[in-house]
Amino acid sequence: MNLKSISLAIILAMTGAVHAEQINRSENATEFLESVFTGTEQYSNFYRMEEIFPTNRVLKSGNPVQWPVGKSISLPDRYTFQGEERATQGLLTETETSALLVIKDGQIRYENYWLTGGEDHHWMSMSVAKSLVSVLMGVAVSEGMIESVEDTASKYLPELKGSAYEGVRLKDILQMSSGARWSEDYSDEKSEVNRLLSAMTGQSSFLEFVGSMKNELKPGTFNRYNSADTLVLGLVLERVTGKTLAAYTQEKLWGPLGATDDAYWITDKAGHSMAFGGFNATARDYARLGELYRLGGKFNGKQIVPEKWVNASLTADAPHLVPGDRENGDSGMGYGYQWWLLEGGKHDYSAIGVYNQFIYVSPEHRTVIVKLSAPRNYGTTKENISLHEDETFELFRKIAESMD
Repeated sequence: MNLKSISLAIILAMTGAVHAEQINRSENATEFLESVFTGTEQYSNFYRMEEIFPTNRVLKSGNPVQWPVGKSISLPDRYTFQGEERATQGLLTETETSALLVIKDGQIRYENYWLTGGEDHHWMSMSVAKSLVSVLMGVAVSEGMIESVEDTASKYLPELKGSAYEGVRLKDILQMSSGARWSEDYSDEKSEVNRLLSAMTGQSSFLEFVGSMKNELKPGTFNRYNSADTLVLGLVLERVTGKTLAAYTQEKLWGPLGATDDAYWITDKAGHSMAFGGFNATARDYARLGELYRLGGKFNGKQIVPEKWVNASLTADAPHLVPGDRENGDSGMGYGYQWWLLEGGKHDYSAIGVYNQFIYVSPEHRTVIVKLSAPRNYGTTKENISLHEDETFELFRKIAESMD
């Protein structure tokens, strides 16, 4: 996966969200802010972000649903990547995996935690949160709060008029095809990434930031991964629902999904949620999102998000979204509504976050896999921006196939 446009912006923007008083209360905050992408051990931080950053709590379900436990499996010792056999344990160790959960047919078949992982430990989602935002968008559309994805973002956020997002369909934004310019030149104070940092540190607001963005490409023609697109979706959701993402997540997902643990949305100083990467939850509760989509929007026998939305979310319905090498996209993977569509013709898909966070779904093998990690060498070089992600999918496929 080409993650050049996920890159450092997500975490650097995230780190700017800390309230000064919270930094003073947390002796570890400053150390964390200075440590990302430096090769410093991170697993002692990723499970306790709610202690470091301002957050809104998502309460667990009032009717929690425990995962049934099926016949336990052992992981395959080896898998094949790029024609070479590799050791499963080697990959898990090198990526400093803290949680690995395998669910087949709605039953836990493998579950293990290492380092600071644990059944009740929350873990930072990074861009896995984008897929969650897509689910919430589907609920909002089904309830008529958003009339159609053919509507423009500026219809719901008039503040976007005059920006890159004026007249751009919500559908194009969902598919990371807004055409908005995105520069990650940290030496240019006017670059998009630095202006996002300014918004996160309170020098401006999220809404001011996206309202100042400029267009570069024709919307709906090029798949450019841009975290500002998800930020727009989050702001639209907050506007149309009149609720924080935490409150809406709790009402429409965490409650109906039977979540067994509280979750957290990181916020900025104005209380807006970091829609592009600031969700924190347990491995078992992350798995509910994968199972929800595997079952066409149903969970525990209840339709939570329309099947039509799920299908649209997982469909590359234009040439610039189809998996494979292409000139009209910045990744080899395909893209739906904030979900990655994997290469190889197996129709599997995934939510993905930097530092190796995954919710992987294999419809063919009726399997959901959650992997939560914090490899210290992630992002320390340009090559490590996508550390082992393609390889990890081959391990996931091997695990799924091994249970047939």
